[in-house]
Amino acid sequence: MQTILFHSTIFGPIHSRRLGSSLGVNLSPADGKICSFDCLYCEAGFNAQGPGTAGLPAKEEVARLLREKLAAMKEAGETLDVITFSGNGEPTLHPDFPAILDDTLRLRSEFFPQAKVSVLCNSTRLDRPEVVEALRRADNNIVKLDSAITATIRLLDRPNSPAFTAEKVIGELKQFAGTGIVQTMMLRGSFEGQAVDNTTETEIKALIEAYRAIAPREIMLYSIDRPTPATQLEKIPAEELRAIGARIQAETGITVQVN
Repeated sequence: MQTILFHSTIFGPIHSRRLGSSLGVNLSPADGKICSFDCLYCEAGFNAQGPGTAGLPAKEEVARLLREKLAAMKEAGETLDVITFSGNGEPTLHPDFPAILDDTLRLRSEFFPQAKVSVLCNSTRLDRPEVVEALRRADNNIVKLDSAITATIRLLDRPNSPAFTAEKVIGELKQFAGTGIVQTMMLRGSFEGQAVDNTTETEIKALIEAYRAIAPREIMLYSIDRPTPATQLEKIPAEELRAIGARIQAETGITVQVN
């Protein structure tokens, strides 16, 4: 099984293929995984590895560590494109996520005012007003929609909640019309003998309809780039991914970034 990649609260900076030079903020335990999805492709592994023993980092600790890192980077003359909430699980599960985001925005403005603050969010907590309002304050609110068909999204993302459906999340994503960035992982393969493929004509048509309804600022399409806990998954070739992106952009009028 693929294991935890991030053993600290602040990590990097690393080069993100979508965001540039990115300093990571991990609001999950440093020795375990806590997520409301259990995606077949998650680079941090399956949830079965457990939450560890370290617990969630305290709000004050996140701010202290971030301040120390940003100060050291500035003193060293380093550059920074983005501070990204990512790591070993879903950041909005942290009970202090809104306050931590506000601390991060303040520290960003103090040390690297040109940098953006991005949140990679799996869209499972968009029924909570405090989470929605916090995401609105981020420079890049990057929300997930891996399929517009419930059977596929449940197979691919394996949400913890039985109430999670494509229809529900699409309705909630409409809250970010014109501002949110919708991110979609494209792949195909199989898991435990069941085929999974969100690149079919039926899937692409459903996604196009969903993107039109959501009307995000931008769409990000990407495919597998690192080892995955489900081993029988296939990375979509770059040429095919670009063709899908070009079609989506032509039929929705929304900018599509393909990585």
